[in-house]
Amino acid sequence: MQGIVIVDKYRKERYLVFKWRCSLALVNKITLAFGIACLTGLMAQIRIPLPWTPVPITGQTFAVLIAGVLLGRWWGGISQAMYLGIGTAGLPWFAGWSGGYSVLIGPTGGYIIGFILAALFVGHFTDKYIKARSFLCILGLMMFANFVLIYGPGLLQLSVWLYLVKGTQFTLWRVLWIGVIPFISGDLTKVVLAAAIAKIIIPKKAFNKEVDAHFSAPVAQ
Repeated sequence: MQGIVIVDKYRKERYLVFKWRCSLALVNKITLAFGIACLTGLMAQIRIPLPWTPVPITGQTFAVLIAGVLLGRWWGGISQAMYLGIGTAGLPWFAGWSGGYSVLIGPTGGYIIGFILAALFVGHFTDKYIKARSFLCILGLMMFANFVLIYGPGLLQLSVWLYLVKGTQFTLWRVLWIGVIPFISGDLTKVVLAAAIAKIIIPKKAFNKEVDAHFSAPVAQ
């Protein structure tokens, strides 16, 4: 009985937090977005370099995927735009405590651009559709965001960078081996963990004029 009371209280509190997030003043939304940008910068320092690729293993994508859930469809993306813009301006919070425009035009710059797209995508669906907040739906959204929206621009820029720096055109298999394959298992772990956390923290009832609010049963919050 006590466990049920605790769960109900938690559901109520998380609903109030997300409702509060939607009603914040502009300056407070900017502050929250900057906070998530800082979290992305911290996760970027979880870095494991690999000898055969200029792209290291980092923890950034976990923060990126959670950003969309926590801040919603616009501010999740804005948080990553802040991360990109402030880092490009010189703040050393990219992987390996690096910063400046050289990172943006380097082998990993495309992935960072993809962060914005991924956070916007996840935030849009989890903010506007209650049915998108089940574990399987969130997992699917995050899989697409990670392996298409982040890897897409990441591989495109990596291919261009390899061509310009190495002076030769790499095959698709070679680019995949350098820019995707070494990271699949780690990314799957981060995506599953992010989806599980998102499932726990996001309310299952309308808090922001959701499109399907009238079609969803008004049950658990």
